Amino acid sequence: MAPSRYVGILALVAGCLLPSGVHALWPIPHTLETGTTALTVSPFFYFDVQVEGAPLDLYEAVSQAQYYLANDKLGRLVVGRGANDTTALVGANTLSTLTLSLMSGATVEPIASEAVKPLGTRSEEYTLTIPADGSAATLVANSTLGLYRGLTTFNQLFYYYGGVTYTLLAPIAITDTPAYPFRGFALDTARNYYPVTDILRTLDAMSWVKINTFHWHITDSQSFPLEVAQYPELAINGAYSPQEVYTPSDVQYIIQYAGARGIDVLLEVDTPGHTSIIAATYPDYVACFDETPWATYANEPPAGQLRFALPEVVNFTASLLASIASTVPSSYFSTGGDELNTPCYTNDYPTQLQLNSTNTTLNDALNTFTLATHGALIAEGKTPVVWEEMVLDWNITLSNETIVMVWISSEDALAVAERGLRLVQAPSNYFYLDCGAGAWLGDDPTGNSWCDPFKTWSESYTFDPLANLTEAQYELVLGGEQLLWSEQSGPENLDPIVWPRAASSAEIFWSAQQPTGAPLNVTEALPRLQDLRFRMVQRGLKPISLQPYWCAIRPDACDLTA
Repeated sequence: MAPSRYVGILALVAGCLLPSGVHALWPIPHTLETGTTALTVSPFFYFDVQVEGAPLDLYEAVSQAQYYLANDKLGRLVVGRGANDTTALVGANTLSTLTLSLMSGATVEPIASEAVKPLGTRSEEYTLTIPADGSAATLVANSTLGLYRGLTTFNQLFYYYGGVTYTLLAPIAITDTPAYPFRGFALDTARNYYPVTDILRTLDAMSWVKINTFHWHITDSQSFPLEVAQYPELAINGAYSPQEVYTPSDVQYIIQYAGARGIDVLLEVDTPGHTSIIAATYPDYVACFDETPWATYANEPPAGQLRFALPEVVNFTASLLASIASTVPSSYFSTGGDELNTPCYTNDYPTQLQLNSTNTTLNDALNTFTLATHGALIAEGKTPVVWEEMVLDWNITLSNETIVMVWISSEDALAVAERGLRLVQAPSNYFYLDCGAGAWLGDDPTGNSWCDPFKTWSESYTFDPLANLTEAQYELVLGGEQLLWSEQSGPENLDPIVWPRAASSAEIFWSAQQPTGAPLNVTEALPRLQDLRFRMVQRGLKPISLQPYWCAIRPDACDLTA
């Protein structure tokens, strides 16, 4: 965990910055030592895997690293893009090998198996050493997952000019470990559909910045694109079209693809709110379906929520969630629980009849519903994940292991922590990537998005995960994530609206501070984020520009006080 509550706070002046010229690494490692010697990469460079019984996905990771090393061809972000480096490269030593090995006694498992272990038990640390004399570089870890993280760092260290791949910073010594175990990105694929290829590309980009959780908000009131074997009608009736679905094989392929990149897939099937579309298959299970005016019954159209007070709905939902959870390897499953609209139930005859006949309150009914649905997940070996309202707005019984996502405001983390529950920081006032695009509702020409303004990378980067918490509560913070809700997004703008902004939280929750111990600092970080952004472009992504190109190749020249 981070050593200080001040980690992540914006430093207004650059102090205790990284070694000069270290613009390549994101997230910045825990410890970093560099030199000033040029070192070129041999055209015959190879990765030497010294891991007995190495799994297939480790060899695939090595092949991926080999590809990036050969094809990134990123010129240094300076005027001339490396043309002035040629003199230093004359007569430079040549690096021919990176040796990968595990520490003595380490258990050899696939990266994908390591990636889905419970939080706090995953071993992501590694040590990377690159000598200046051309002798073999070494990457050592306690797991294949740690080796994967180290390969990601290794690939960021090199630039390209005139047919030569090189670094000017040898020798290099890195010892690295994450500050927080949960580092996520959330994507809503229900408001608008994203083809599998777009999700895979996003997983690639996540792996480049060591994000380890894909929070997949896969269903909502607008559509139910997830095919569930036991309940096939939900997608048949609830998907936008027969082509806009996620089949069981799609989901398994995405999970496998993510796992091989060190990423756990956290599925979310939001209940009992955000479920209007279920009425297309089970109309008797949904209250206030498509009622108008919708704003009376929902936060956004269409209105409709599960009649969670009805025993048959409780049984249905528990069965549905368990049947989905049983098909995924993650230790975690989200049941949502946000934005529950109570007027919907006040005016719903079946709900009121059930409450009155059993002499129970709506809160009591929600407690019964939650105990049943979470109990079904726990029986499948899953730890439930919920949005903050389930803790702060309702008096219900949750397992002490439940993870709470704080989203309404960063100020709410304290109230969750005071209840002794573990939490993930996902505050809309820092981490919502969809904010600032204006209103998407019709007949509202002067409207703004509810969470204005646009969240720049630098504003997100100033977030302090431990603000307002006591030192005793720090351990409850598992990490955090940035999120894209898709009312105004789809595959067409996925890359630029997410990247490189989503890298902000990746560094907050991996690094927490600079290697010197100084707080993270936007002045120091910008050249490194520029470097990451240009490397992403080289790899086929389409991230948004951070500044004019003139600024990008002149680090710090466009700072406010330059």
